[in-house]
Amino acid sequence: MFLTKEEQEMCDGEYGETIRKSMDILVALGDIYGASGLVDITSAQVSGVSYKTIGDAGLEYLQDLARDGSGKATINASLNPPGTDLDNWEELGFPRDFAIKQNEIVDAYADLGISKTCTCTPYLVGNVPRFRDHVSWSESSAVAYVNSVIGARTNREGGPAALAAAIVGKTPLYGFHLDENRKANLVVNVTTELNGADFGALGYIIGKVVGGGVPYFKLQNTPDNNNLKTLGAALASSGSVALYHMENVTPEYELAGEADVEDIMFISEKEIAETRESLTTTDKEIDLVCLGCPHASLEEIKEVAAVVQGKTIKNKLWICTSVSVKATADRMGYTQIIESAGGNVVCDTCMVVAPIEDMGFEVIGVNSAKAANYVPSMCGLDVVYDDVENLIQFK
Repeated sequence: MFLTKEEQEMCDGEYGETIRKSMDILVALGDIYGASGLVDITSAQVSGVSYKTIGDAGLEYLQDLARDGSGKATINASLNPPGTDLDNWEELGFPRDFAIKQNEIVDAYADLGISKTCTCTPYLVGNVPRFRDHVSWSESSAVAYVNSVIGARTNREGGPAALAAAIVGKTPLYGFHLDENRKANLVVNVTTELNGADFGALGYIIGKVVGGGVPYFKLQNTPDNNNLKTLGAALASSGSVALYHMENVTPEYELAGEADVEDIMFISEKEIAETRESLTTTDKEIDLVCLGCPHASLEEIKEVAAVVQGKTIKNKLWICTSVSVKATADRMGYTQIIESAGGNVVCDTCMVVAPIEDMGFEVIGVNSAKAANYVPSMCGLDVVYDDVENLIQFK
C-alpha cells in the first residue's frame, strides 16, 4: 500500500504514539483488503461505546490512548450509543456500577476528541457528510444510511478502525470507497405498498438473502427518511448490507446499474406479513415498549406523542434518541405529553446495548426489525414486533 512521506512518518512514530497505533490499524486493514493507499475523510462515527460490549479491557485501552495525549480526532467525529442514559441513569433504574464505568468510557473518548453526542443517527444531529465524501463510520445502520441515502462513502468499519481514522483523518481506499463496488447485484421488486414496520420486515428478508451484497429496490410507494433508516438498519442486522439503492429515491440508483443485474426477487404482501409475525418470539404481555432503534427522529417522537396524548400507558415506554433531538422535543412539548402519559424519552442509549436484562424486564415491544433480531440474542429477552400504535397499551 502506497504511503506519502507524511503518512510514513506517522507510522514511524514521529507524530506520537497514539497516531502511530492508529496508523498501524489502518495500514494493516489496507494491506488485508488490497487498498492502494489512504484517502482523506471528512467524518467519523465510532462504535464500541457500551460497557456491555467492550468491558474493562476496552475502557483500559481507551484510557491508555487518551493518557498518551499525542493524538486527537482531527475531523468531525461522533459516538455510537452507550449502555445508559448518561445523565439520567439513576432515575431510569440503570445499575450503578455499570453506569459509572459507562461514563468513564465516554469521558475517555471525549479526551480523544470524539463528540459526546452519543447516537446511532449522527446524520440527524450535525454529523452530515456531503454527497461522495469519504468517511469512516462503524455503526451498521448508520453505515447503510450514509452510503445509501446521503451517498457518502464508507466501509462497515469496526470501532477501533473508525477511531483510528478519526485521529489520523484518513482511511484505507478500498471497498465502498470505489465506484465499481457500489453497483447492485440483486433487484428486489416489492409488489405491495409498505407502511410502518413493513420496511423493517422487508430489510430483514433481503438482508438474509443478499448478505454483504448491494440490493436495488423497486417499491410501489415512496418512503420517507425514517422508513429508509428502518430499512437500512434491518438490512444491516440480518445481513451485513452497507449500501442499498432504491429506484427514483436514493442518489446513486442510476450508478447502481439495475439493468445489468441478473438476480431478481419479488416480495409480496404475504411474505411481509409472515416475516412480521416471525419476528415476534412470544405471546406474553409486553413489559417495556422500547422505540428508537435506530434513534428516533423528531418526527417519530411527534407521532408517538400523538398516540399517547391524554392517555395513561399501561406498560413502560422508552423512546430512545439523542440529547439533541430530545432538546427539541422538550421545546416542542412532545416530551411533556409522553411523560404525562407515563413514558420516557431516553437519551444516548438503546435497548440493544443497554443492560435491560438486568433491569427486571422479560418481554420487549419493538417496531425495529434490528432490535427484534438482536434483543433475544444479546439480551436473552423475548420480543413482540409490531407498529407503535399496536405495541403501546393503555389503562
